[in-house]
Amino acid sequence: YQLVERNAKHVNAICKNMERADTLYLATDPDREGEAISWHLYEILKDKQLLQNKTVHRVAFHEITQHAIEEAIANPRQLSMDLVNAQQARRALDYLVGFTLSPLLWRKIRKGLSAGRVQSPALRLIVEREIEIEKFKPREYWTVDANCQKGRQAFKAKLNLFDGKKLTQFSVSNEERAVHIKTTLLSLANGELQVSKIDKKQRKRQPSAPFTTSTLQQEAARKLGFTAKRTMQTAQQLYEGIDGADGLITYMRTDSVNLASEAVAEIREVISERYGKENLPKNPRQYKTKSKNAQEAHEAIRPTLAKRHPDDLKSHLKPDQFKLYTLIWKRTIACQMIHATLDTVAVDLACGTNNNFRATGSTLVNPGFMAVYQEGVDDDKKTDNGDEKMLPPLVVGEQVKLKEICTGQHFTEPPPRFSEASL
Repeated sequence: YQLVERNAKHVNAICKNMERADTLYLATDPDREGEAISWHLYEILKDKQLLQNKTVHRVAFHEITQHAIEEAIANPRQLSMDLVNAQQARRALDYLVGFTLSPLLWRKIRKGLSAGRVQSPALRLIVEREIEIEKFKPREYWTVDANCQKGRQAFKAKLNLFDGKKLTQFSVSNEERAVHIKTTLLSLANGELQVSKIDKKQRKRQPSAPFTTSTLQQEAARKLGFTAKRTMQTAQQLYEGIDGADGLITYMRTDSVNLASEAVAEIREVISERYGKENLPKNPRQYKTKSKNAQEAHEAIRPTLAKRHPDDLKSHLKPDQFKLYTLIWKRTIACQMIHATLDTVAVDLACGTNNNFRATGSTLVNPGFMAVYQEGVDDDKKTDNGDEKMLPPLVVGEQVKLKEICTGQHFTEPPPRFSEASL
């Protein structure tokens, strides 16, 4: 290794201070890159013979708060050569993949492009998706819906049984068949459908786990329209802290959904004060990381102090910082609240014999965590979710006014192209 010239002044400043010190604490970021930086500093100081008879400690903290830093200093460790070697292996991959491939891009496409260990597989994912889209052959299908009314409330029901046969997505594949079904049902209905069955169920919806790096990037893209880069730059500012406050969030590069027990205790306190004890589950919720090689020493991304409500900080934060901090605060609080309870209703409406329309709807009985936060969905996952609609009160045997029967032509769609967040 050789020292880069423009960094000599920083190294000189460190060396000068080291001459006067008796102990060295290496406190770089708590990841592979941070470990490697600490190791490089250690090696430079050792070469300059500035560490003789001096103690060297490695300290790592995941949040910049007084408590976390005092705790880290009180419990130092040795440099981890496994982490240093992991970073060097990663670097070797950059050389092997990027340094051979990038010059090709510069010659053929344009200067300054990078084809490293991250860009190359990402490009492959995009190309594979594009091939899938090009190969895709759309299929035509038709739906038959009834527009009904009870009192002042209109609602929709979908045909799911015709002539004793259950309808699947492609049961009605052309206009001729759809029109035949419509005219048959209109003459049978004579302006009314009969409620034949009502199914009521109670459903629970659980809160999402606290943020990891990738879920924060996805959610900030969906809800705030941030690019991944903008999200990470803003998170870095919140981690480093702002005037008048130390670090506002824990370390933002993490794949763990783990929360420190003292943090959970504080979150539960905030829920109890702000949203009432009835919104607190009996035991704290624990989340498991799906990723096999997640570094469990890390925590999920959370506010360093749950008691710091976003509104209390608004005057100190820039707009982007305020939006991102609010998102992190809400998600963290919601993850320790009780589930939301919904009543779901499925109503069967008979049209003559062996023909059936079904209407579904739901009502929110107890919002639970949804009073604070609900996870967004990617555009491609958005469906016309009938479950969320409200139905009028209905009883078995009653007649419901049929306003009209609509047929709709649809085509299956290829998988969507990636957005930055979904990629």
